Amino acid sequence: MTEPDSPGGRLLEAVAGIADTLGDGFEVAGFLHGLVSRCVEILDVDAASALLPGEPGWPPAIVGTDERARRLELLQLRSGEGPAVTAFRTGIPVSLRTGIGAATRWPVFAAAAAQAGFAAVDAVPMRLRGEVIGTLGLFHVRGGPLPADQRRIARTIAGVATIGLLQQRAISRKATLAAQLQETLSTRVVVEQAKGFLAERLGVDVATAFAIMRRYARSRDVELGDVARSVIEGRKSPEELSGPG
Repeated sequence: MTEPDSPGGRLLEAVAGIADTLGDGFEVAGFLHGLVSRCVEILDVDAASALLPGEPGWPPAIVGTDERARRLELLQLRSGEGPAVTAFRTGIPVSLRTGIGAATRWPVFAAAAAQAGFAAVDAVPMRLRGEVIGTLGLFHVRGGPLPADQRRIARTIAGVATIGLLQQRAISRKATLAAQLQETLSTRVVVEQAKGFLAERLGVDVATAFAIMRRYARSRDVELGDVARSVIEGRKSPEELSGPG
């Protein structure tokens, strides 16, 4: 049996906690807040953050267990450099010591992290195979970076979180596509109804009725479906649509 305080036990605890936040009512910011809080508890770091640059339909997200961590992530997003940005671009974990004389590619970030009281920072990519969707930032007031066993746990936590986020994105896309398809089908039904109504009222064939609606919609820069609904609901008379202009 895995002991609760062992690395394996802490990892199982993290995975179970992440899984509990998936499903109905999923919300990205809440999920990330829970994720970084568990990182602090399980990995014994002093602060943690998550950075998701975002994609269409999913805005950028920056969360932290405290304001220092959140501001350091924001600094990296704005400057385009730092351990988190590098981990995101390369898909490889990055570690940084911030002490006096420490060599770094990111002197501005290192100085800001040291001023915030952090002696070291780990950035872990949230990655599934070749796709990187964000990073976890792990901040240490003393010591650091993470030892090897803790790094493995951090990578696994990041991987499980990535799978969960990608699954939710896929569900969101399917729901959006389904709603768009339903709207398209509903509009077609309304247009067909309006065509038949106009054809009967104006004494023309359905092709001519459709041409009348389309001409009216284009001349006023409105959607054809909206014109059709106005006809069915009696807000526009056949005579208005067929009149000049």
